[in-house]
Amino acid sequence: MKIVPFKTEAHINSLQGKMDEITVLEVIGDNLYLVDYKGVKCTAIFNWYVCAYYADDIYGRRN
Repeated sequence: MKIVPFKTEAHINSLQGKMDEITVLEVIGDNLYLVDYKGVKCTAIFNWYVCAYYADDIYGRRN
């Protein structure tokens, strides 16, 4: 496991799944991460089958 924070690529919900850079800030649950996407803090999951992060900057926004 990587030590947070770190930058990586993720599928972004508001971009209809297109990839962009996020910063993983912390682990907040079992396969649930707090990430920063262009100044928006939101949740993300990691899909182990395709080895990719999925960030939800629409419904997963956090303060």
